[in-house]
Amino acid sequence: MKQRGAQPPTPPPALIVAGPTASGKSALALALARRLNGVVINADSMQVYRELRVLTARPTPDEEALAPHRLYGVRPAAEPADAAWWREQALLAMDDAFRAGKLPILCGGTGLYFLSLTRGLADVPAVPAWAREEARAQLAASGAPALHERLARLDPATAATLRSTDGQRLARALEVVLGTGRGLAAWRSGSGDGGAAPWRRWAVLLRPPRDELRQVVAARFDAMLRNGALDEVRAMLDQGLDPALPAMRAHGAPELAAHLAGRLGLPQAREKTIANTRRYVKRQDTWFRHHPLAEPDRVRHVDARFGVDEQFSERFLGEFLAFVERGR
Repeated sequence: MKQRGAQPPTPPPALIVAGPTASGKSALALALARRLNGVVINADSMQVYRELRVLTARPTPDEEALAPHRLYGVRPAAEPADAAWWREQALLAMDDAFRAGKLPILCGGTGLYFLSLTRGLADVPAVPAWAREEARAQLAASGAPALHERLARLDPATAATLRSTDGQRLARALEVVLGTGRGLAAWRSGSGDGGAAPWRRWAVLLRPPRDELRQVVAARFDAMLRNGALDEVRAMLDQGLDPALPAMRAHGAPELAAHLAGRLGLPQAREKTIANTRRYVKRQDTWFRHHPLAEPDRVRHVDARFGVDEQFSERFLGEFLAFVERGR
């Protein structure tokens, strides 16, 4: 009689709490972690930098004391982090949580980080020198907005994920499509490093009304200004950091740096930051619409916004808890 082989072990569960900036992800993740014996693992590309607590709305020390938090403020601004580094560190943190009998809760809004878990990261081939030189020369001659317009014609999928002021990333994206004939978004859409992570994923995706988020973005940045955002940017400038570093391009950092240098009034810096952040929120919402975080029956869409100063009703918490427990 033919003996049946052993069934493969069931992958461990993990919860994703995702959504655009200012949608209340951190507050929801913390509430769930306290009720589900969870560990909150950062999936925000700017909250990894230790110098950026205020400007990135990182959880406060008091909030971090209420439940374990990982990958928050773990790198100096002088050392750029990328998706490959984050994937490796996140998987280690998830394994640690599982071994400790806790539920990993990945919280953030950086789409590429989540993509590195759900699909892996494709290896982009080497770019010819001529393509790199052409992209950099156009950036120097015409500026980032013109680069963004060209990229939108050649690689609209990647252009939609980048700010029109982010010269370094735009130049990188342009050199890839020029040198390989394929855009970064297309390269990243295939399986790469490690493929999909071996976890059963459930996701809560926050998608508040956009009009409400627009108001929250402005109020949140005003709170950041009151709580020391200018001092935070001043401290990074005092380090003599390269303006092209990711941490120096966090929302509000270039504008406040221009204000501190006397090139921009504070009201103008505030308005520019709020406008740029609102555009980013729109791009995030579009990204989440087109990139599933888990199987359809394992994703819960939520229209409400959960702010850090709001109380969670037992009704909402009960629904979330039941949703997650079904998969454990």
